[in-house]
Amino acid sequence: MNLRPDPTFHATPKLAMEAPAETLAFTLMLSPDGSRPDGLAVVDVDPTSKTYGQIVHQVIMPNTGDEFHHFGWNACSSSLSPLSGHAFLERRYLIIPGIRSSRIYIIDVKEPLKAKIHKIIEPEEVFAKTGYSRPHTIHCGPEGIYVSTLGGGGPDGTDGPPGIFIMDCETFEILGRYEMDRGAQDKQYDFWWNLPRNYMVSSEWGLPPQYENGIVPEDLLSNKYGHSIHFWDLRARKNVQTIDLGENHQMALEIRPAHDPAKEYGFCGVVVDTTNLEGSIWTWWRKEDGTFEAKKTVTIPPQPAAADDLPELLKGFEAVPPLVTDIDLSLDDRFLYVACWGTGEMHQYDVSDPMAPKLAGKVELGGIVKGTKHPNGKAFGYGPQMVEISRDGKRVYWTNSLYSTWDDQFYPGERGAAMVKADVGADGGLTLDKDFWVEFPEGYRAHQIRLEGGDCSTDSFCYPSV
Repeated sequence: MNLRPDPTFHATPKLAMEAPAETLAFTLMLSPDGSRPDGLAVVDVDPTSKTYGQIVHQVIMPNTGDEFHHFGWNACSSSLSPLSGHAFLERRYLIIPGIRSSRIYIIDVKEPLKAKIHKIIEPEEVFAKTGYSRPHTIHCGPEGIYVSTLGGGGPDGTDGPPGIFIMDCETFEILGRYEMDRGAQDKQYDFWWNLPRNYMVSSEWGLPPQYENGIVPEDLLSNKYGHSIHFWDLRARKNVQTIDLGENHQMALEIRPAHDPAKEYGFCGVVVDTTNLEGSIWTWWRKEDGTFEAKKTVTIPPQPAAADDLPELLKGFEAVPPLVTDIDLSLDDRFLYVACWGTGEMHQYDVSDPMAPKLAGKVELGGIVKGTKHPNGKAFGYGPQMVEISRDGKRVYWTNSLYSTWDDQFYPGERGAAMVKADVGADGGLTLDKDFWVEFPEGYRAHQIRLEGGDCSTDSFCYPSV
C-alpha cells in the first residue's frame, strides 16, 4: 500500500488529460487455435524512442486455450471515491481473464519491462464462488474489481444467466456475485457506471453456444442475440430499468458513459440491424424523474459488394455490414470513436451534442472487401476492432481481431495480428502514423490495449471537471 495516492489516479477527467503522455502500451496476444499459450505484449509507444512501435517485453502464460479478450487494472481513479474508495492502492496489476478457459491471470506490471505473473485463479474457483463462467470485462471500482461474465454455470454456460462478480482489489480473492436483483437481465456483455450518481449500465451479447463456435446465422436472423441495455442502482445492486432497443438491433455491446460524472448520458454501440445491415450508436440519458431513455443517434449503412467478394456468411446479402464492434469516448467527452470491423473503417464523431453526433474524421484500413493497406504499404488483416484513446485525446490506437471463431467466419484464412496508431487533429480528423506498426509473433492475433497510467476505457472519475 502506498503512503499517498498513486499519481496516475486523477480526481477529474480534466486532470487526467493534463497528465504525462503514455510511453508504453499493454496489448493482449491470443493463439486462435489454442496451440500455444496466450500472452501480454508490452509495446513502446514513445515516438522519441529507438524501439518505437516495437514489442519490448512479453509475458507468455503457462496454459493453452485461454483466449484472451478484455482486461483491466486492479485500481484506477475510481479509488479516490470519497465514500468507498481505497485511495492508497496503486495501479500495479493487470487482470486478464481467459474467455474460453474461465481462468484469470494477475500480472504485476510495476516494472513493465520485467512484468510477470503474480497469481493465477483457476476456473474451478470462479465456478464455485460465483456460478458464472467466461469472465470478460474488468472494471476497477472504488472498493474492488468488478468482472463481467458471458456464461452461467454448467458445461455449456447456460445453467442460469451470466452476470458480474467482485474480487478483492488487494488479495484478488473472489468475493461473490454482484447482483441482488437482476430483474429482466438474462444475458451479459459490457458494463460501466456513474459513481457519484450511483447507477450502472450493462449490455448484452449472447450465451456461449451463440458465440463460442462463431456467429449462429439462424439466431441472428431470428433476433436471438442481446438487444437491451440495463440500468442498475449501483449500491443496492438492483436492476431498476431495462430498455429494449428493438429485437432487430442485434448485439448491444460497448457501454461508454460520459467521463465527467456531472453529465448523465452515455453511448452504446449496436453491431447490426437485421432489417438493413446497418450499424448504430445509441445515446442514453437520465431524465429529471430519475428514469432513463435511449435514442438511436448514428446509423452507419452497409456497403454493396459482389457475392464472389464476400465470405460464405454474407454472400446472400451482397453487402458488407459495418459491424460496429467497439466504441471509445475521449476524456473530454468530445469525440466518440467507432470501429467498423466489417467495412474496415474507424469513424470519429463529434459528440459535443450527444443527441446529434457529427462525423468529424474517418480512416479506412482493412475490411472484408476493400482490404485497404496501411500507409506503410502493409496489409491490415481483418478490420479496426479494439480501440483505445490516449488521456490527452491526441492519439488513437487499435488492433484487428474480434474473436477467433468470428475472425475466421468473416475473414477466412490467417491474416495476422496488427496494432496501429492515428494522430488526432486539434479540431478532429484522423491521420494514420505511417511509422507505427507493431509486429507480433507469428501465430498470434491482437486484441485489447491498455495504456501506461490509464486510458479512456479504464478509469472512472468521482469528481466533476471544472
